[in-house]
Amino acid sequence: MTETIRVAVAQVSSVFADKQACIDKTLNLINDAGKQGVDLMLLPETMISGYPRGFTYGAYVGSRSDAGRKDFERFWKSSMTLSAEETKPLRDAAKANNMTVVIGISEQGEAGNRGTLYNSMLYIGANGDILGVHRKLMPTGTERLIWGSGDGSTLTTVDTPYGTVGGLICWENYMPLARMSMYGKGVNIYLAPTADARDSWQSTLRHIACEGRCFVLGCNQYFTKSMYPKDLALYDELKDLPDELCRGGSAIVDPFGEYVCEPLYGKEGVLYTELDLNKIHQGHLDFDVVGHYHRPDVFKFSVNESPNPAVNYDS
Repeated sequence: MTETIRVAVAQVSSVFADKQACIDKTLNLINDAGKQGVDLMLLPETMISGYPRGFTYGAYVGSRSDAGRKDFERFWKSSMTLSAEETKPLRDAAKANNMTVVIGISEQGEAGNRGTLYNSMLYIGANGDILGVHRKLMPTGTERLIWGSGDGSTLTTVDTPYGTVGGLICWENYMPLARMSMYGKGVNIYLAPTADARDSWQSTLRHIACEGRCFVLGCNQYFTKSMYPKDLALYDELKDLPDELCRGGSAIVDPFGEYVCEPLYGKEGVLYTELDLNKIHQGHLDFDVVGHYHRPDVFKFSVNESPNPAVNYDS
């Protein structure tokens, strides 16, 4: 494992419900980071094609509206598949810049389950291969109207020249056993994209870093109401919301819970820094949550990583 890594965390807005525009923006960000010698880049939760903050999609207990269905159709069509064709521009950019890229996407389910969307984190290697995908296990609150639940088969980590990279999406990070599943796989660079811009989220990032003795990359969008397309069928739902819908708060934290990059608020921007990976080993002197600070004789924990498709066909 190398001793240092240069990372980038992109706090940027999506071009809402416009897949091609989101991909184009992402390619520019990857190429800019490549010029900075970045080894690993993290982009926000649902960078492609946006986080529908403030929308109900016309859904109330016992009823749905036609206008809401039209807006959902638009969002569904702007979500990505994992096909070679759709992911090729991102894979080519990662390879051209010799960079591992991790990006949040709204993902259309695989063949046979195309109707359901997933809030996913896509891992692309520096060789241009898809290394893995993580589907959010439990969409938060009314996110469950938009995205389905992932299963244990996508509790993804990837091995890289600078260690094991993995993480969870937004409030999955409040699931202690989900975090433990990441620690058990030896994650030392922990990715935590989110849509939570509150002060309390910073406590979460710092706690994970201390608990996991890992570097934590926290990534959020900066997004304003004026960035939404005006021709959304339910655009008027936004009229009473403030213009700044998400102030950001992207940050990078070291294994002792100290900021390497302080939270960025109130604007788009990219955090660039170099991480000294020796701090991970230094932190294990006094704490290792799956090593000398674990009591397997007292606590038992297992993870079901089997896929759970809706239909199983016997051969």
